[in-house]
Amino acid sequence: MMARSLLVGCRFSCVIAAACLFADAAAAGTVRLAVQRTGTLAWELDVIRAHGLDRAANLTIAVTELAAPEAGKIALRGGSVDIIVSDWLWVARERSLGARLVFHPYSAAIGAVMVPAAAVARAPIRSLADLKGRKLAVAGGAIDKSWLLLQAAAKQDGIDLSKEATVVYGAPALLAEKTLQGEMDATLNYWNFCAALEAKGFRRLVGIEDVLPRLGATGRAAMLGYVFDESWAAKNADTVVRFIDVTRKAKDILATSDAEWERIARLVGAPDAAALTTYRDRYREGIPRRPIDAEEADARMLFGVLATHGGRSLVGGATALDPGTFFRARHGL
Repeated sequence: MMARSLLVGCRFSCVIAAACLFADAAAAGTVRLAVQRTGTLAWELDVIRAHGLDRAANLTIAVTELAAPEAGKIALRGGSVDIIVSDWLWVARERSLGARLVFHPYSAAIGAVMVPAAAVARAPIRSLADLKGRKLAVAGGAIDKSWLLLQAAAKQDGIDLSKEATVVYGAPALLAEKTLQGEMDATLNYWNFCAALEAKGFRRLVGIEDVLPRLGATGRAAMLGYVFDESWAAKNADTVVRFIDVTRKAKDILATSDAEWERIARLVGAPDAAALTTYRDRYREGIPRRPIDAEEADARMLFGVLATHGGRSLVGGATALDPGTFFRARHGL
């Protein structure tokens, strides 16, 4: 009788243990994330791991390192990763083609037009009008969103930069180097390359965030965001929320701790303290802090501007920003 009781008790304990293990597995979540090795998301992931933010949230972040943003898009559409960082413009285009992707703000750091601090060629460049007749390097290509927004703002002042400046398109790193070497009078480049130029004595002629209000935006819009499939998000809602919470905590650490920047300096690739400070300050300026409704409203307005200037080659068959483009998590995130 005692042996039978012990056996029943053992079975009951095993059932309880199995139930606990099942509950732990259910509570855990895994996110397959595509990351560029040298991108800012890699910095944040390092902060997450160093501070155990993923473990505290019972979250596993499986990282796939990719060489270029296009590779991330292919990986997401192919189902080999769950989340990438891209812009809402691409999401809108993909949704128009039938892909049910969604976007959640990641960064409002965009880019700027950088010019040498000293006089170049004939006279210093003090305004967009001074770019007339100058050699302007534009990172990305003819339908790069920052370039289109800059052109739209300049046209309000009667300036057609595509015709009145000598425009050279190319890869951001190459154009930044050529600008350093004096081969270009100015460059419109991505924010991290602009930060590197700024640390070397270049100055910001105009930031893209500065032209957005002229185009109708109410604030500094987050152009880049986490992108994922809405059906995957519906099945893994709690995991998505935990991922967003964890990454926001990493951003908060980088927003408030100068010591943390010293710790990740090697990963950032800043050659000296001055450069690290510039990277730090520009990154912090780009942390999204606005309500999701404000972000979506500005994105809808800016989509119209970009569609007008970029045409179908930029937005495809999309005629407006689809109402379901922006993902909403709890607490208004």
